[in-house]
Amino acid sequence: MQYRTLGNSGAVVSNYALGTMTFGVEATEETSHAILDNYVAAGGNFIDTADVYSAGTSEEIIGRWLARRPEQRDLVVLATKGRFPMGKAPNDVGTSRRHLTKALDDSLRRLGVEQIDLYQMHAWDPITPLEETLRFLHDAVSSGKIAYYGFSNFLGWQLTKAVHVARAHGWNAPVTLQPQYSLLVRGIESEIVPASLDAKIGLLPWSPLGGGWLSGKYKRDEPPVGATRLGENPTRGMEAWQARNDDPRTWDIVGAVGQIAADHGVSASQVALAWLADRPAVTSVILGARTVDQLMDNLAAAELELTSDETERLTHASQPRVGVYPYGPMADEQRSRKIEGGR
Repeated sequence: MQYRTLGNSGAVVSNYALGTMTFGVEATEETSHAILDNYVAAGGNFIDTADVYSAGTSEEIIGRWLARRPEQRDLVVLATKGRFPMGKAPNDVGTSRRHLTKALDDSLRRLGVEQIDLYQMHAWDPITPLEETLRFLHDAVSSGKIAYYGFSNFLGWQLTKAVHVARAHGWNAPVTLQPQYSLLVRGIESEIVPASLDAKIGLLPWSPLGGGWLSGKYKRDEPPVGATRLGENPTRGMEAWQARNDDPRTWDIVGAVGQIAADHGVSASQVALAWLADRPAVTSVILGARTVDQLMDNLAAAELELTSDETERLTHASQPRVGVYPYGPMADEQRSRKIEGGR
């Protein structure tokens, strides 16, 4: 396991984080605790959850794990999120001071801690003034309820605006951003990655295996069945089977990953994770697991070093499709400049 600073903060985290969205839904409490034990035993120290995961159950499972292993509280960096609905009333959702005050206190109670190391806004709120949200987060840092804050699922302009509004007011600034990012989903490289590099924001990619696609378990033109996320629900969210199966790019990527995995004698998942962990601005890749075996296979990616040629093969196979403007090659050239001048 490697260790990196948490974005532009001084806190240090492992380059593979443990995501806990499966806790309480796809993993029982006993299995979840075993996953946590094995994760920290492997050198991991960064645990990510959210209030909305299993309607608070994920946080409660982590809280009970910490209560039984109090020595771990000083070792792990604990992250959670707020923003999505935790009830049906109008103020049970969003990033208003009204909602976040209760959401943060509830997360602290469920986790059984006095401070959350990284508190994240789970998505942009188009209704609440950004200044209201940022002032709440600044106050939460000042009061000691959180150490740092970050965002999830923000666009490039939203991240940049938040950074500069916070700086203009002299408030604490964000340190991280959680976007979806993988060999299959590289659209963030056009705006979000440059914005993060500019502000020294650390990226915490979620769905690094593209909902299981990059593990190699799905076959072309063979609808998934059985106890997998797509086997149980082929139309599930952004990784729905039909759309990706119909896209030749999917299979170009899966094929390149599989070939490199075979060359190394490792799993396809490890290859996909190793590529992502070395992308610009990435601080820690969030792993999700239903079982201990899945977790341990994924964590083995920390020991895999891809050659520059292998990295380039994966990068080429997964090249994101963009239009002619504003992200095409000629548009990129318009924004470039040679130090010696001329074309």
